[in-house]
Amino acid sequence: MTKIAILLSCLLLLLVGCQTQTKSPANPQVQVKVAQVVSGQTLEVFGMGDQSNLISQVRLLGIDAPDLQQRPWGSAAKERLQALIEEQPVMLEFDVEGKDKFGRILAYVWKDKVLLNEQLVKEGQALFVGRSPNHKYDQRLERAQQWARLMELGIWNPEKPMRLTPSEFRRQNR
Repeated sequence: MTKIAILLSCLLLLLVGCQTQTKSPANPQVQVKVAQVVSGQTLEVFGMGDQSNLISQVRLLGIDAPDLQQRPWGSAAKERLQALIEEQPVMLEFDVEGKDKFGRILAYVWKDKVLLNEQLVKEGQALFVGRSPNHKYDQRLERAQQWARLMELGIWNPEKPMRLTPSEFRRQNR
């Protein structure tokens, strides 16, 4: 049994060691100030474009957080994202597609070298959902979700599981 635990630990270390921590210079980044956390996957920020006082909506790439009406998970995801940001500036990193069909800016959000999209998934506050053509951190997000499931965190807690995915919930509650 201990050989299996050692082997699993070595594999986990190997996976973590293989993760790319550098950001591609081809993908521009911008530092912004968060005006408000709208939900577990959406922010309003200052500092995009020429007018630094203009508010823009940012949708975190690669995740789907529970809807705010999807209690208690929606409010928990929003509160956790607020706590991770702590009213400090964040760095937005962009991928292939810049905006979604609602006009929100699509971005990976970094604070103090922590990818907040990944942190929310790793803590079981959101699901990993790959969205073509933006796949830069899909492997990291998928591993984070596997971890949260294995550890039974947040939405994966077997005593209080989230029964519908956020997209299923939104479809049923239009």
